[in-house]
Amino acid sequence: MFHLLLAIIYLSFISLGLPDALLGAAWPTVYPQFGVPVSASGIVFITISAGTVVSSLLSDRLTRRFGPGKVTAVSVALTAAALFGFASSNSFRTLWLWAIPYGLGAGGVDAALNNYVALHYKSHHMSWLHCMWGIGASVGPYIMGAVLTGGGVWNNGYLVVGMIQTLLVAILFFSLPLWKGAGQNEDTAASKPLTFPEIFSIPGAREILIAFFCYCALEQTAGLWAASYLVLDRGMDATAAAGFAGLFYLGITVGRFINGFIAMKLPDHTMIRMGLGIIGIGVLLLLIPGGEFTALTGLVILGVGCAPIYPCIIHSTPDHFGAENSQALIGVQMASAYIGNILMPPLFGLIANHLGIFLFPGYLLAILALMTWMHEQVLRKTART
Repeated sequence: MFHLLLAIIYLSFISLGLPDALLGAAWPTVYPQFGVPVSASGIVFITISAGTVVSSLLSDRLTRRFGPGKVTAVSVALTAAALFGFASSNSFRTLWLWAIPYGLGAGGVDAALNNYVALHYKSHHMSWLHCMWGIGASVGPYIMGAVLTGGGVWNNGYLVVGMIQTLLVAILFFSLPLWKGAGQNEDTAASKPLTFPEIFSIPGAREILIAFFCYCALEQTAGLWAASYLVLDRGMDATAAAGFAGLFYLGITVGRFINGFIAMKLPDHTMIRMGLGIIGIGVLLLLIPGGEFTALTGLVILGVGCAPIYPCIIHSTPDHFGAENSQALIGVQMASAYIGNILMPPLFGLIANHLGIFLFPGYLLAILALMTWMHEQVLRKTART
């Protein structure tokens, strides 16, 4: 039963990654149809992110009351409904409104599933699960591309993914007895949810939130601005740069697969330190003046370095802060991550616009330095070395 549930969770991570890159893949077709500027996708993105922040902050209360299985099933049902809403949208306003339930559902799934895996499975499973998410996020645009290439409209791409999500909803509801059998912590479920002052008073909690903010800020900034940096600073052709920028995400996905094997031997905090060091090497390669090869190598190494950090921070949360506090901490970590996603890439856009995009590696280095310092403070305050 325990292994069957793990297989369902793996399937969930693949399926949940599918819609994440759909908007970007469809947007060149969507915005002319709706008569909105190309930048209007940012409104949808911020709305989705705001919804994930809200549901992540509520995850402790909801999971303690209903259990991770029900929260996951209902949250995925909410995202599936939103995908069908996207598929039926015929105006930007409708699309924007459906972004609200999509964000709420996505945040609920993220916090509930990540905490459940952190409590009940080994670290290598967390790395492989997030690798599965990367596979899903990579396949999503191909589904949209296949629909468009076949002469279909972008709405049909959302319809296909919505149908896949609906199948997952059915599987999750049928699997609810497995979640109970797999061992939900009854003491945790019966206790009261933590308040924000209680969370922030836990030694190391503030530092881990800043570290997680920094990680997601670095990943999102690198993913968003890598192609522009390659074109404007390294002189690469725009078409080639768009493809090569994807090497960063390839590095993350492949890196998480490899990290699953390494995590069988090394503890989470060592994996995180290793990842931070590899990110440093990647950023230094971006700082070195040179041709395209140096920059591209730096991006791949940067992605490989990012690979262990997200899953290992999540997996180490019960160990650092206690199983009874992990759902609250992971929920707030998710919220901190999404805030980093919202704020830091646009901030670099302002810096690039007024000072120059050549500061891209320096911006990443500054985030990396703060993240490294905060992680070391977490280890010190939770008595880890």
